[in-house]
Amino acid sequence: MSKIRILSDQLASRIAAGEVVERPASAVKELLENALDAGASRIEIQVEDDGTRLIRVADNGCGMDQDDVLLCLERHATSKLTEKSQLDAIATLGFRGEALPSIASVSRLTILSRTHEATSGTRAEVRCGILHDLHEDGCACGTIVEIRNLFANIPARRKFLKSKRTELAHIEEVIRSQALAYPEVSFSLHIDERKTLDLPAASPEQRLRDVFRWPEEKLLVIEASGGSLAVYGWLLPSGTTVGLLRICVNRRPVQDRMLRHAVAEGMQSLLMKGQQPAGGLLLKLSPELADINVHPAKREIRFRNSGEVHQAVVKAVVEAVRQQQGQLRSQLFAVPKQMEPVAPPVFHETSCMTAPALSGCCDVGAKNFSPLQVRLPQGVCVAEPQPQFREQFAKLPEMRPLLLEPKRGGLRLIGQLLNLYLLCEHEGQLVVIDQHAAHERIIYQQLRENYEQRQPVSQTLLFPVTVELKPEHADILEKKGEMISALGLEAEFFGGSTWIIKTLPALAAHLPPQEILLEIIDGLSSSVPEHVNKMLAALACKAAVKAGNRLQPEEMLKLLEQMGECTTFSHCPHGRPVLKFFSQQEMEKWFKRGG
Repeated sequence: MSKIRILSDQLASRIAAGEVVERPASAVKELLENALDAGASRIEIQVEDDGTRLIRVADNGCGMDQDDVLLCLERHATSKLTEKSQLDAIATLGFRGEALPSIASVSRLTILSRTHEATSGTRAEVRCGILHDLHEDGCACGTIVEIRNLFANIPARRKFLKSKRTELAHIEEVIRSQALAYPEVSFSLHIDERKTLDLPAASPEQRLRDVFRWPEEKLLVIEASGGSLAVYGWLLPSGTTVGLLRICVNRRPVQDRMLRHAVAEGMQSLLMKGQQPAGGLLLKLSPELADINVHPAKREIRFRNSGEVHQAVVKAVVEAVRQQQGQLRSQLFAVPKQMEPVAPPVFHETSCMTAPALSGCCDVGAKNFSPLQVRLPQGVCVAEPQPQFREQFAKLPEMRPLLLEPKRGGLRLIGQLLNLYLLCEHEGQLVVIDQHAAHERIIYQQLRENYEQRQPVSQTLLFPVTVELKPEHADILEKKGEMISALGLEAEFFGGSTWIIKTLPALAAHLPPQEILLEIIDGLSSSVPEHVNKMLAALACKAAVKAGNRLQPEEMLKLLEQMGECTTFSHCPHGRPVLKFFSQQEMEKWFKRGG
């Protein structure tokens, strides 16, 4: 007797349901995909409890007639594919024909649907995979799908569900992800008869702001296209400690490590250690260049040319960062108009002095008085200064011309706070600049440019310094000597474990030579280019002006000038912010002014 048996349809449907419907949010996702494929412009979702009691999705799409309602409950019945070749270029969200029969096998499923041409709709009810009712019913155009008692016949599956709050959070995440991909469609969510989400149709950027609840945040705008690939999206200039990056490929929400890495690489100059990109990344490419049929829940995607896609995303994000920094630079460091020195007031000889009229006090009768005039008697003159005073006055140094207003572009320097922060004013805003982070970014850019161009700016030591190196450090120094020389540091082997340092990078010449050498060696301990950036950043951090260093006004102005010459100046190489703005409204709130 054969040991291998063919599974019954009900058992096969339950197994498929385990793959397709992991939790209530999975069922919501499948129903949303069907509604979007049906061309809906409005989708309403209703959930009770954690989604196991009721999930109801109503749309105004094309609807189904009675024949289609019956067919959609059969396994592998779909309107999305008609030929084998279409599987290689899938342009719809659903295509397998497994979702509805799988859900129906583990719940009580009701479908009410009507096409735009019909005068009445069709109602079908399925309980645990068995059709119990089918009849005509009145309804609006579109489709309503109700799922009740989800996993009622699989108690073990319910035991693995998380808390109500967690399951509802997953449902809302699914809706927000789909809403980001379809901004022209309105979405609403009711949980236990309370509206918790309302996303009206909007532009792509506005939809992203609504999804993330970022009404006024400044965003990096990504927009690039070339060949068969287009990349666009909106990202926060600074990352977050939690993963808030949503990715859609051909309007399908996906989870892809390669794309996340590409975004992080493009934003590496703005992200601190431990931070991740936040925002939305949308890709459009030819369907045949991406395979979505690699995961039961269609959450993952495989690209035919993943290397090119990765590079295109990195390039698009880098360009967005460059443009954002350029706009900020033009605002803060625009070339100022030629300023003329303020001329001192001109005094003329006169025989009388006029007292200013008083205002604001003693108003009573003030109009009855005329300004007091004091006249010098005739014949009285002012004596000439004595000769010795005239000679001393002639020896005094010539007065320097009055200084121009301390400005660099659109920034007016106010002063230094706590020997750490520069205080500036810009168009009615207070700008606070971290002097260490700003100088660190300046030095980092100079070091990186010198490294990339292999034109190091070094300083020869008057007295070479000897250092003792561990064998592993000496090995790195021997193997990567050219790379280290490109940074401006030259060291020669002296004998044993001793090396002689002859030159140092000019920007770090004030630091201990041994400390610089070890910092560079540690940074080059791996061949990954990313470690070169980390090494340059660490070197810049050590060479930059420190917190507690008091700067002269000329030094502060020079720092602002150098900031304006940096490609990226809003963040230090480690991703820490360099400057922060405080609006007049914020400051007025501090002091309870206005309103």
